[in-house]
Amino acid sequence: MVTATAKKSSSAKPAPATAAAPAVRQTKLLIDGKWVDARSGKTFATYNPATEAKIADVAEADAADVDLAVKAARKAFDSGPWAKMDARDRGRLIHKLADLVELNLEELAALETLDNGKPIRDSRAADLPLAIDCLRYYAG
Repeated sequence: MVTATAKKSSSAKPAPATAAAPAVRQTKLLIDGKWVDARSGKTFATYNPATEAKIADVAEADAADVDLAVKAARKAFDSGPWAKMDARDRGRLIHKLADLVELNLEELAALETLDNGKPIRDSRAADLPLAIDCLRYYAG
């Protein structure tokens, strides 16, 4: 049972209902470990659906970009360390990814909310924790 004294002495504060809009740090495509513009040079604007304010112009991938990404992924899998790694080591890496998502939960939740207009509480309490749980499940 929580007492009034415990409530007064607690340093924990409820999460704010809104989140400050984080800076969008990357608007390019990640292909072969590098951030690149779309081959066509095309971009498209993305907007905050709650305010209709422009968030950023992001690279607009087309079939040529997808082909490059698939080839890079195939090459990375065939000649990179992942294919030779045992399940335990793969699991450790996936757990590290889950740790990073958890460490950056507030920023990622704010970006998710900014992008799709959903309440920040949903991003904080459902979307990101469920993504973390999913990563940990697959990590073993």
